[in-house]
Amino acid sequence: MDINHNKNEDVMKQLIAKMNNKLDEIHLGGGKKKIDKQHDLGKLTARERIDYLTDKGSRFFEIGEFVGDGMYEEYGGCPAGGVVMGIGYVSKRQCIIVANDATVKAGAWFPISAKKNLRAQEIAMENRLPIIYLVDSAGVFLPLQGDVFADKEHFGRIFRNNSIMSANGIIQVSAIMGSCVAGGAYLPILSDEALIVDKTGSIFLAGSFLVKAAIGEDIDNETLGGATTHCEISGITDYKSKDDKSCLDSIRNIFDKIGSFEKAGFDRVDSLPPKEDENEILGIIPDSRVKPYEMREVIARLVDESKFEEYKAKYGQSIICGLGRIEGWAVGIVANQRMTVKSKQGELQIGGVIYSDSASKVARFVMNCNQKKIPLVYLQDVTGFMVGSRAEQGGIIKDGAKMVSAMSNSVVPKFTVVIGNSYGAGNYAMCGKAYDPRLIVAWPTAQIAVMGGEVAAKTLLQIEISSLKSRGKKISANKEAKMLKTIKDRYDEQTSPYYAAARLWVDALINPLDTRKVISMGIEAADHAPIKEDYKVGVIQT
Repeated sequence: MDINHNKNEDVMKQLIAKMNNKLDEIHLGGGKKKIDKQHDLGKLTARERIDYLTDKGSRFFEIGEFVGDGMYEEYGGCPAGGVVMGIGYVSKRQCIIVANDATVKAGAWFPISAKKNLRAQEIAMENRLPIIYLVDSAGVFLPLQGDVFADKEHFGRIFRNNSIMSANGIIQVSAIMGSCVAGGAYLPILSDEALIVDKTGSIFLAGSFLVKAAIGEDIDNETLGGATTHCEISGITDYKSKDDKSCLDSIRNIFDKIGSFEKAGFDRVDSLPPKEDENEILGIIPDSRVKPYEMREVIARLVDESKFEEYKAKYGQSIICGLGRIEGWAVGIVANQRMTVKSKQGELQIGGVIYSDSASKVARFVMNCNQKKIPLVYLQDVTGFMVGSRAEQGGIIKDGAKMVSAMSNSVVPKFTVVIGNSYGAGNYAMCGKAYDPRLIVAWPTAQIAVMGGEVAAKTLLQIEISSLKSRGKKISANKEAKMLKTIKDRYDEQTSPYYAAARLWVDALINPLDTRKVISMGIEAADHAPIKEDYKVGVIQT
């Protein structure tokens, strides 16, 4: 074991503690007073509803907890995007659950809320998972309607997805547990079944004030769109519940009767823990981004019995490829390796650089996994592709394109874990968000950017200095140092894992010790969606 293991572990534990402290704040939603108000109305909060609905003692993987973090501060913030969602189990059936958080601006939809809801639907569609909507929302947040209403990936896309999922046999059940107004009223009614809670649930295209203004009719909201109206007169809703818990009980009863469907057939055996101590994973990642470490030591603490069949072990050594199992599921792993390379100038630390031979190896390995129907797991710690005349003459662009093409056309599900650096084209080649991983998560040690902060800051500084000099201005060494620090601090903020998670570039920030669980749940979800197309790639230069 590395002599710096204890120091590395202390740093990792501090990062995890910081993450957990932020989560404690986020889980309060709009604050304790707003939570108390929900309870005074006889309503559970979004997280309480999910906790009551899901099977006791079962796993729940929350997606997008940090969504909205540091955003919309001028409006008081939007913790978790005003929506709680994740993958859980209801009556032993894996599903997606989406719950509006009415403690955050009455559950109003911010632009990031729409993006998060669309991500939930995307996961449901890709994996053919049933989806449950727990609706309690005041509709679009009007001050930001220009960023949430009319574009292709805005609010209205949700209803289009409702319709397509229903046509494709993907089960959708909605519970109206609070307000459901205007365009948002279509979501539960485009679902397969809709439940409503008496006295607290309401659904209408226009509330009583708007009705009065539009047509002069005097009517209260309960008569206009409450449970009695829609269960006994309009027939819009299918089940009437007396309170939140009885509504959630009804959903459990509905899910208890769902039949089985065709599976993808990914191979699984009984789960076995790694032989290496899983907790040691916290001490493997160095406290510095330039120090090398052995990725095989990480893999040994992720795979069952620490068994890993490495592919082309002595070839293309800046990327490790191989086969193993995670909680019984067969997986193909593609992982960057930070290396120490000897050169004429001495030892050189290579931080996850992709060389031509490594790129070619990965392309071949990905093709093999597709042929064998083995899901792929990418472990990212990558600074990009090798540069320089030798690399260019050796065809690095060609080999990088081969790697990207093989991964992009993969028909087996892909899962990505950002462990350390995720820079530039390396992010793309190692299955970044743009390449449709079924799930993409990050450790607190992750950074996602075009390039590292130090290099980027120096590049931006030179551009700024050149601009100032062209206007005849002189820059002192002291001022140059201050400018560098200012640029680097700004850039580092944008490379933070929290910045990425706030914008849903990653689905979640996770404790490294939860990595096995997340990948296993992801493959279980993917197994609901049979692969209907053959693996093929386009023109690849050789």
